[in-house]
Amino acid sequence: MPTCRRKRVVLIEPSQALLQAAKSNPNKDVYYLQQTGEIFETYEAYAARMSFYRLKQFQCEVTGKSGLDYFQALESEQQEAQTMHARFPEPLKAAVLKAVQWQVVGRLDHLVEAVFDRFKDRYFADESMFYAKVVQVYPPKLDTGVAEDSPPNQASSSTSPQTPPLAAEDNLQIHKIGGDLKIPNKEAVARDDPLKYFYKVQILEEQHDKSHEKGKAALKDKAKWNGSLMDVQSTVMSRDRLAFSKSILRRFIRDCVDRDAAVIAKHYGVDSIMPEETRKGVENIKKGEIDKRKKIWEDKEGPPTKKQKKMTAAQEDRERREREAREKAERQQKAKEEAERLAAERKKKKPIRYPTEDMDVRISDKEKKAGIKEKKPTPSRALLPFGEVQATFESFLMAWNFLVVYGQPLHISPITMDDLEHALRHSVVEPPCVMLCEIHATLIYNLRTVPFNRHSAVLSLLRLKDTLEEDHKVFGVTIDQLAAAMADVGNNWERMPLRIQDARAGWEDALVGCLKDHATIENFPQLREVLTRLLFAPELNVESSTSSSSSRVSSPISQALTLASSPAERYHALPPTDRIAILAFMCNLSVSSKAIHTHMESCEESLTALRKEKIEINRLKKQYTEEMTEDTVMNDSSDLSDVPSEESSETTSAASSRQKSSSRQKDLRQRAHTQAHAKRREVARAKAAAEKQAQADYRRLDEEESIEREFRKLFGAIRVKPLGQDRFHNRIWWFDGMGSMSLLGSGGVVQYGTGRIFVQGPTEIDLEMMSKREEDDADIRRQEEEGEGILAPGEWAVYTEPEEVDELVAWLNPKGVRELALKNTFTKWWNHIAPGMRKRLSDLNVSAKLPEARRSTRVKTTIGYDISRELYMMWTNRRAVNSS
Repeated sequence: MPTCRRKRVVLIEPSQALLQAAKSNPNKDVYYLQQTGEIFETYEAYAARMSFYRLKQFQCEVTGKSGLDYFQALESEQQEAQTMHARFPEPLKAAVLKAVQWQVVGRLDHLVEAVFDRFKDRYFADESMFYAKVVQVYPPKLDTGVAEDSPPNQASSSTSPQTPPLAAEDNLQIHKIGGDLKIPNKEAVARDDPLKYFYKVQILEEQHDKSHEKGKAALKDKAKWNGSLMDVQSTVMSRDRLAFSKSILRRFIRDCVDRDAAVIAKHYGVDSIMPEETRKGVENIKKGEIDKRKKIWEDKEGPPTKKQKKMTAAQEDRERREREAREKAERQQKAKEEAERLAAERKKKKPIRYPTEDMDVRISDKEKKAGIKEKKPTPSRALLPFGEVQATFESFLMAWNFLVVYGQPLHISPITMDDLEHALRHSVVEPPCVMLCEIHATLIYNLRTVPFNRHSAVLSLLRLKDTLEEDHKVFGVTIDQLAAAMADVGNNWERMPLRIQDARAGWEDALVGCLKDHATIENFPQLREVLTRLLFAPELNVESSTSSSSSRVSSPISQALTLASSPAERYHALPPTDRIAILAFMCNLSVSSKAIHTHMESCEESLTALRKEKIEINRLKKQYTEEMTEDTVMNDSSDLSDVPSEESSETTSAASSRQKSSSRQKDLRQRAHTQAHAKRREVARAKAAAEKQAQADYRRLDEEESIEREFRKLFGAIRVKPLGQDRFHNRIWWFDGMGSMSLLGSGGVVQYGTGRIFVQGPTEIDLEMMSKREEDDADIRRQEEEGEGILAPGEWAVYTEPEEVDELVAWLNPKGVRELALKNTFTKWWNHIAPGMRKRLSDLNVSAKLPEARRSTRVKTTIGYDISRELYMMWTNRRAVNSS
């Protein structure tokens, strides 16, 4: 039977309900699994069972092969069973089965051992061995008769035909006593010794290989005995190990012995009715096991004492009350001891090992006296782009990040967040904003590869119409009027040529066509309002009066739009919120495009290569650092060893001067001085060369920083992660240097994307975790340390000055795990964060020299000022494909 997870697979029996239904309705349709014979009432049960059988988790119980499905394992077992039955001696099968019938044994291995020991020296008629076959078997009682007919152990020279085998009933009488396992082995050998049996065997021809013959004499000797009959004993006989061994015997018994093996018993003449004596023995064994378990239970629980049996009802009641009182007192004592132990543990505070949980870190009086910063700098909400509505800012941030990160597959040059903000506020028709044209055109080209449903927007609006009042209007336009205006705009937008040479002419109509086929009310809730503003215009006098507003955020158009218009004429009048909604919708759709997926896979491969390169560089850097340290130590020791040699030479020359002449003294002193000076110069030269080589190698390994920058660029295309979290789980974000925008330009020029550090409030889960703390002082600490800078869940704020970020880093406490990691990340990237923020402030100062001009970019041009001089108007798309 195949096994699954080392357990045999049990076949499912038909349910009682199915059996009853079969009796009442024999023609009921069922599902039959032919390979196993299982019957199922429903197709779901049949399919589930078939799916289970098809799993590659089954194992052949015979061969041990795993990774098979049920049917493969069953087939393997059947093939092995056929091979085993073909190899196992046929005359031996009936004797073995009769021997094991009705045997009560604890383990199968013990039964196999007993059977093997009984039959290893006992042979039967028609049984084959090595180059011989048993023709007749002579029991010990026939020794004399056999000797008269044919002396034992002498070969017969006759080549007469083979003696007919014994009848089946005669064959079973042989070894009857020795094969009975109920008789002890020693007694069986004494009464039926296998060594006293004689066997008439016929020599068979050996299957030999002619290439290994040693001579013709050997062939003649073998041919001499071929086909002859010989009387032998068991001492010179042996079975093939592939036919009879303990493993083969175990498999044969396991395959044949079963409670329902009536067919096998009938075939081999084995009695299938349990003898009464055996039945009584089995019942006695069961009774003994039950008594044994009962005795163990009584020893464990203890028998009832004589005193308890003699106790009256009143005494039993009093004893019970006393026992309950003792148990209650013990429980109270244990509870008191446990409470005292817990109280002692609370008083006995273990020393805190840093870094630890940030909320467990407390500023000590010593740290306060040392001047540690206690209050967090307040981030600004007002300086967020489109920060009046948090959802609008998040959509704007997502759209900007998508355009920057995937600038390479989208063919868009890097854009700073300030430039994109100003471009979305651009509200004049002439001159047009090149950035808006390029962004929308490239996104439209990309969305042509994304599957869409033709006229999905119109169908969605018509479904919306059924749920609204009749003649329901938005900006004075009904859904029927809007659908009629959409009919002739943007058709075949996926084939519109938006060429860069033509300044992407027609991109507004293509945008409406894209929205018609991709957008619905469900995935783009502002669809009706946006399309109405793009296809209808107010009266001229109303539009001129409303366009003079100078507010930072354009107010929504609340007046009726009565005149039919075109998207090219109306896009400039869209409020920034609608423009951001369109961009966010198109970016969300572009994520599923083939170009973006291919770029992400390429980034994954590049990241793998960079990880390997980074590991190798770290290994080399560590190796060179160790070598530089060793060289420095060796050179210092050599310098120190030079001093005593010089002094000893001077001492020697001084001693000799007292014994020799002044001329000899002068020569020795000069020679010693020259040698010492030359040695020092040689050591200094070697030291300088070693330091120069080590520094050169170290500079070569300094490319680790460039690898980190490249790693950040590639990783940002797959996932955007914050720099870290502070103690209150506020997330700190820095979006520069990801995707297609580098931190350094050509020649090492500083570049930035946002030039700011963004802060996002904790999530609801984080707040819940802080509120469940034992100290429960999270709100008080936030009020004390954050003050006005407390952010609601998911709320955003921003730091725009490097000095503010410096204060934030100084406020971080490295004793907390989160703030330690955040501080290390700030240290790692500070050489890029601070220059980027200063570069942005410098650019803003240059653009802010004409305040009136800055205000004019949001509404209309001021007389005497050229709006094209604005930074966002001078942006060009250097990655644009010429063919598009």
